[in-house]
Amino acid sequence: MRLDKFLKISRLIKRRTLAKEVADQGRINVNGNEAKAATNLQVGDELTIQFGQKILTIEVKDLRENVKKDEATTLYSIVKEEQVQRS
Repeated sequence: MRLDKFLKISRLIKRRTLAKEVADQGRINVNGNEAKAATNLQVGDELTIQFGQKILTIEVKDLRENVKKDEATTLYSIVKEEQVQRS
């Protein structure tokens, strides 16, 4: 499954176009490598996403085409969440 589609379905990012923009800005890494929106994900991949002042690291647990809103968090688990210190 494409990275931008996973981010939308898992509701980590609300819109696929926004997920593409974030990836194009170089703010998403997959397994330590900078990722593009079209990067294919596998179960077990580790994503690092920078949201403004926060860096979120998650592990992909499941890849499904359709998921209900309350089940979206079952697609991933949070490995760590950290705040970015601005100097």
